[in-house]
Amino acid sequence: MNIIEIKDFEAPELDIYARLTENQLINRHEPEKGLFITESPKVVERALNAGYTPVSLLLERKHIDGEARDIIARCPDIPVFTADFDVLTRLTGFQLTRGVLCAMHRKPLPTLEAVCTNARRIAILENVMNPTNVGAIFRSAAALGMDAVLLTPACSNPLYRRAIRVSMGTVFQVPWTYIGGESNDTPSWPKPAITQLKSMGFKTAAMALKKDSVSIDHPALLSEEKLAIILGTEGDGLAATTIADCDYTVRIPMSHDVDSLNVAAASAVAFWQLGK
Repeated sequence: MNIIEIKDFEAPELDIYARLTENQLINRHEPEKGLFITESPKVVERALNAGYTPVSLLLERKHIDGEARDIIARCPDIPVFTADFDVLTRLTGFQLTRGVLCAMHRKPLPTLEAVCTNARRIAILENVMNPTNVGAIFRSAAALGMDAVLLTPACSNPLYRRAIRVSMGTVFQVPWTYIGGESNDTPSWPKPAITQLKSMGFKTAAMALKKDSVSIDHPALLSEEKLAIILGTEGDGLAATTIADCDYTVRIPMSHDVDSLNVAAASAVAFWQLGK
């Protein structure tokens, strides 16, 4: 084990945990050098199981022979930075969840076709910019029958630390990619991407409050062999052009004059009903 006791807070090896912003970690100019940080032993293990390559570990000393023991055994060649809890809190600026962080390399994004080829139910997020909501949607997608998630370019990155933490690591279990992302094979949003999805056999369902919308339990929806469920940004919802391009406009029946749900809550209802 390459255990390194933290003595110098300014050591450049610790920049990734203490000083780099999320955008600096993504490294949009050189995406092949992009990094992200996972937090807690269970989430780190899910990322390792998904084939992500670790760079280093930062953990409480007590976890070396405790909760992080198996992780360290799987990653024998990377540095393991360690200190007591209060020292790590001073270094990172926040209290560590379960006392374990792992920096990892990002992977190249797959194409839309690669993500959706064998899928039956997929979720599409349009401009969902809150990482907490993105993480919660991924957790619901994993639990409630979604085979893949697609995101438009304005969405918060699923590998932001908060999104990973809220998702409980399910961002490593559900296939996903950005529409119009790194690959030239990925079409832009909305019409080109929706057209490609339709060519792959998907019907599209826009979650929106419109007069011509159908209830989420409509028999025609439930009988679709392949369905893409599209959810919009917090507050404004889906763009009118997106709704116009979809096969269905779908609403969740509500009571007490409530007219909408938070996008993460709406996703859980939609995935439970339509992911069967």
